[in-house]
Amino acid sequence: MKKDSKIFIAGHKGMVGGALVRHLKQEGYTNVIIPESRVEFTDGAATDAFFEAQKPEFVCLAAAKVGGIMANDTYPADFITINLQIQNNVIGACFKHKVSKLLFLGSSCIYPREAPQPMKEEHLLSGKLELTNDAYAIAKIAGIVMCKSYNRQHGTNYIAAMPTNLYGIGDNYNLQGSHVLPAMIRKFHEGKIAGKPSIELWGTGTPMREFLEVDDLAEACVGLLNHFNAPRDKECEKMFFNMGCGSDVSIKELAETVKRITGFEGEIVWDSTKPDGTMRKLMDVSRLEEAIGWKAKTSLEDGIKKAYQWFLDNEGNFRT
Repeated sequence: MKKDSKIFIAGHKGMVGGALVRHLKQEGYTNVIIPESRVEFTDGAATDAFFEAQKPEFVCLAAAKVGGIMANDTYPADFITINLQIQNNVIGACFKHKVSKLLFLGSSCIYPREAPQPMKEEHLLSGKLELTNDAYAIAKIAGIVMCKSYNRQHGTNYIAAMPTNLYGIGDNYNLQGSHVLPAMIRKFHEGKIAGKPSIELWGTGTPMREFLEVDDLAEACVGLLNHFNAPRDKECEKMFFNMGCGSDVSIKELAETVKRITGFEGEIVWDSTKPDGTMRKLMDVSRLEEAIGWKAKTSLEDGIKKAYQWFLDNEGNFRT
């Protein structure tokens, strides 16, 4: 990408999209497209009209309906329908309007529930998915295959990245839809303020999870856009990458860390009647490191401190 290339981040108001816009501007990119009003990417006509008017050269598709285990398990029809609509419309518009390169963002939940650890890209579609988020996962798998198929049939330059659990500036702290780490930050903080003797968390605390700070993700995505092109022929499968830090912690360890950083002094109570989800989801990130020489920089401790400070600075915006 040139510093004046027309770059569009679909989903720029979300945590991931916001981090990408910040990073691009910090790196001196001067032509990042920011829509004047909301573009409804579930609407094919609206999506096409936006691309026709703006003519982006590079696109990162970060727009998606996302949520934690509760939201995915409660609204599976919404997760698969909305995400398929967004992907179909944006990827189709990229092809119609001759976008030079597309980066499609998915999730580590694309891998089978019992995938070998750490999970490699070649483990995709090798087993059954986790039931609590299979609808979202299938939508994201479809996005990968769409990108690969356009490359094979039309010679496009569409690539994809599958991040692990993300957190950081701009995260969702709504307890009905948030992921595990922001939910913990809010619960422990509010428990501290209210002087609660205990905080209840879902599951047993035994599952292992990997976490990547969102500004590290943004750096990796821009690296891919600049330094990797979709392979052809026998290598066509290698157009997507795992994106993580390469290490994980138990949910119990995570809870203890968040408890300490937020200053909550009560007990942690685990509700084992609630689902744990997949027991481990550690990413093998060697393909990404070999392709662009990238490694995550932010430690989990420092990342949680940064996320907690952002939560404190924006606490008044979180009502439910």
